[in-house]
Amino acid sequence: MKRSYVQLTHLLNAGRNVRFGKLLTLLTAASSLALLPACDNAEESVEPVTELGQDASLQQAKGMVGVNVLLNVAVTDAILSELGAHGTVLDVIPEINALTMRLAKDKLPVVQKLSFVDTANPDAERKGAPIDAVSVADFSTGLNTWNLDAINVTDFRAGRTVAQDATGVYVGVLDTGLLDSWRQYFPQERIATQYAKSFGGGGGMSGNVSEQPNKWEHDQNSHGTHVTSTIIGFDLGGTAVNGVAPKATIVPVKVLNQNGSGWSSVIARGIVYMANLKAGPLKGSPVVVNMSLGGGVLDAVEKAAIDYAISKGVIIVASAGNSGTAGMGYPAAYAPVISVANAGLKAEFSVPAWWYAYNVPDPTDLNEFYIAPSSSRAKTGQDLDVMAPGSNIVGPYQLNSGQLSFYYLTGTSMASPHVAGIVALMAQKNPSITAVQTENILESVAISSPEWKANEVGHGFITADAALGVVQ
Repeated sequence: MKRSYVQLTHLLNAGRNVRFGKLLTLLTAASSLALLPACDNAEESVEPVTELGQDASLQQAKGMVGVNVLLNVAVTDAILSELGAHGTVLDVIPEINALTMRLAKDKLPVVQKLSFVDTANPDAERKGAPIDAVSVADFSTGLNTWNLDAINVTDFRAGRTVAQDATGVYVGVLDTGLLDSWRQYFPQERIATQYAKSFGGGGGMSGNVSEQPNKWEHDQNSHGTHVTSTIIGFDLGGTAVNGVAPKATIVPVKVLNQNGSGWSSVIARGIVYMANLKAGPLKGSPVVVNMSLGGGVLDAVEKAAIDYAISKGVIIVASAGNSGTAGMGYPAAYAPVISVANAGLKAEFSVPAWWYAYNVPDPTDLNEFYIAPSSSRAKTGQDLDVMAPGSNIVGPYQLNSGQLSFYYLTGTSMASPHVAGIVALMAQKNPSITAVQTENILESVAISSPEWKANEVGHGFITADAALGVVQ
C-alpha cells in the first residue's frame, strides 16, 4: 500500500487564544486503506490487504467458502442437523434467525434451495497498559474547529451554539476499537467500558465469530479512535477540542481487525449486540450507531441485523464509501440506514492554523464547500441521504504504538460521525425519536446547491441547528 504524508507543525505562542505546552506535529494522511479515509487523489493507488491466515488460504484453495445464511423460520436442532450435512455450522444468531457456515463452493446452490433458507450468500468483506487519564469529564467547552463551525454546532471563538450536548445518549462506534492510549485522548467518563465489546473471526475460514475480551481497547489501527474523537472531542496536548456531541457516552464495539478490514458476519454480531443493549440495560436511553465501514454488496444477515436493531429503537448512521463514481458501499446504501457523503472546505490550508482558526461564514454558504472526488456517488437503487464535513478532519491517529500523534484524515469515514453526533443531539432533545423520523428530518432540512447532483450529496449539506429546530 502506498502512503504519502506531509508533515505540518503549529507552535502557538503564549499570547494567542489557545496555548499548547509543546510543539504538536500534525500529519496529513494523503491515503489510507480501503474504508479507512481514502485518498482523494485519483493518482494514488491503494491496495486493500486482507489477513486470512494460513488456514484460511488453505481452505480457499480447497474451494471452501464462508457463507451467511438467513432462515425464513426460527433456528432449530433439526435445521442445524440438515445444514450440517452440507457443511460446518460455525455460529448462530437466533435474534435474527441467522447463522454462518463453512462449506464447499459447489454446495452453496444446494443450501440456497433448502425450503427453510431465505438467503445464503458468501460472507462479505468490510474495510473501513496503564496510562494517564484525561482530567476533564467532557470537552463541551473545548476549542472550536472548522468542521464543527460548518455544521453550526459551534461558532468561531464563541463556543457551542446549540443547547444540546447529547447528555444521556449512547453512541455505539462499530469500528476498530480504541487505542491502548485512549485515556490520554478521551475522558474516561465518556467511554462505557462496561458495555465495550470486541467481535472477531468471520469469513467462514478461520473459525466462527467470537468475542475477544478486552481487545476493544488494544487497537493498532487508530481508525475507531479518530472516528470517536469527532463525536465527543479529544485532548490535544493539554488543549480540549470540542466534539459534535461532547457529552454522549461512547460504546466501542470492535468489529474490524488491526488492518481495518473485516466481515459482514462480524458486523452483524456487533449490530445485534447494540440492539440487545437498547432492548436491555439501555432501554431507557437513546442509542445511535455509527459505522464508518462498508463493502460492495448488501449481505442478507447484515441487513437482517440492521432491521432488527431499528425495530428495537436504534438509529444507524454509516459512511457512503470512498469509491467515487463506482457507487456506494453497504450497509450505507441500504435505505433504512442514514448514509453520509464527504464535504471539504475550499479554504483549507489557505490561512495559518486554518483547521481551528478559520471562521466559516454564517449563514451557511455552500460556495465554501466542495464535494470530495472520492466520496461515493449513489448508483441506481442506492440511497444517499446527506453530506457532512469529511475532508482533512483533525484527530488522534497513531502510526507508532504508544506515541501520541494527530492527523488530518479524509474520507466518508470522517463525515459519518458528524451526522451520528447530530443524531445524538436530536435524540437528546426527543429521546423517543425513531430512525425513520430522524432520517426524514435530516433530509428535509439539508441544503443543496443547484450545481450539486443528488447522487453526489443526497439531499444536501446538513447542519445541527437546522435539524434541532425541527425536532419536537
